[in-house]
Amino acid sequence: MDKQGNVLIVDDERFYLNILVELLQQDYQLHLANDGKQALKIVAEILPDLILLDIVMPDMNGYEVCSSIKGNPEWCGIPVIFLTANTDLDAEIKAFDYGAVDYITKPVSAPTVKARVKTHMALKQALAALENQNRYLEDKVAARTREIELTQDAAIFSMASIAETRDNETGAHLFRTQRYLKLLAVQLKNHPKFRDCLDDETIDLLYKSAPLHDIGKIGVPDNILKKPGKLTEEEFVEMQKHTIYGGDAIKRAERELGSSSFLRYAREIAYFHQEKWDGSGYPEGLKGEQIPVSARLMAVSDVYDALISKRVYKPPMKHEQAVDYIATHKGSHFDPEIVDVFLGVEQDFKRIASEFRDR
Repeated sequence: MDKQGNVLIVDDERFYLNILVELLQQDYQLHLANDGKQALKIVAEILPDLILLDIVMPDMNGYEVCSSIKGNPEWCGIPVIFLTANTDLDAEIKAFDYGAVDYITKPVSAPTVKARVKTHMALKQALAALENQNRYLEDKVAARTREIELTQDAAIFSMASIAETRDNETGAHLFRTQRYLKLLAVQLKNHPKFRDCLDDETIDLLYKSAPLHDIGKIGVPDNILKKPGKLTEEEFVEMQKHTIYGGDAIKRAERELGSSSFLRYAREIAYFHQEKWDGSGYPEGLKGEQIPVSARLMAVSDVYDALISKRVYKPPMKHEQAVDYIATHKGSHFDPEIVDVFLGVEQDFKRIASEFRDR
C-alpha cells in the first residue's frame, strides 16, 4: 500500500512512540525523535507533511519546538498536533496560540489519533493542491495580461504612427520622445514637487501614452501639415487644432471604454503638450502648474526632438543648439524644474537621439 505522506513523531517516552508507530506505520512514512533538537534537525532534512508533538520534554519543550517551526517561513505551513497528558484547558489554549492545528490528550485513543492525522493530512494535501492551482492560474493570468499589454502597446504605437508618418518620414520620433519623457520622469520622481505624482506605475503609463501626443494630426489637412514654408496665420490656427482633435478623440474613447489612468494621461498629453509655462501656449493658455505634469514633460521632450530633427520646413539643429534653446526658454516655455533636470541629463538625450535616429 502506498504511503500517504511523511509524519514526524516527537516524544521522549518510548512507550508512546511505539504506540503511535503501531497505529500509523501502515499508512504513513514515519520519522521519530525523542527530543526537540532532534525533531528540528529532522524537520530541516525531510520537511514532514505533519508533526505529532509531545509538550513535556527535557531541554526543549513542545511549545518551544512549535514556536521554532512556525517562526520559519519554510516550515510554518507544516501542521502540528500536540499530544500530551496535560488536560488543563489553559495548556490547550496555549497550544493553539503557538500555532497547533489540533490537541490530543494521553492516554491516546487509537481511532481518534488515526482520524485526526488523516483529517489534517488531507487538509494539508488539499491546501497544497489549491496553492499549486493558484500558482498555475496566476501564471496563466500573468501570461495573458502580458499578451494583452503587448497587443495594446502595438495598437497604441500603430495608431500614433499613422499620424506621425503624415508629418515625418519615420516613426523614430515616437521612440525618442517616449524615452526622453521617461528619462525626465525617473529623474524627477524623488523631487519634492513631483514625488506624489510620479511613482513607477505612473511613469510606465506616461511612457506608454507618450506616442499619442500628436494623434490629432490625423485631422490636419496635408497642405498645412506638409507645407515646406512658413504657415500663414490662418494655417497656424488650423495646425493648433491638432491638440484639440487628439484630446477629443481620446476623450471619446474614455466615454466608450470607461476612464482609466492610461487614457487620462494620454488625453492630458495630447491636449496640453503645446501649453507654455508663461501661459502663451495653446489650446487653453494654461499657465505654470495649471499645466498637467505629463504635458510639461512632453513639452521638453517634443520640442527638443523637433529641434534636432529634419522637417520639410527646416534643417535639423545641433544638439548643443537645442539644449541652449531649452535653457533660454526656462520659465517662459518650459517648467523651470524640468529644464534643470533636462540640463543634467542632456547627454542622455543625445544618446537616445543617436540610438533611435531617423533612417
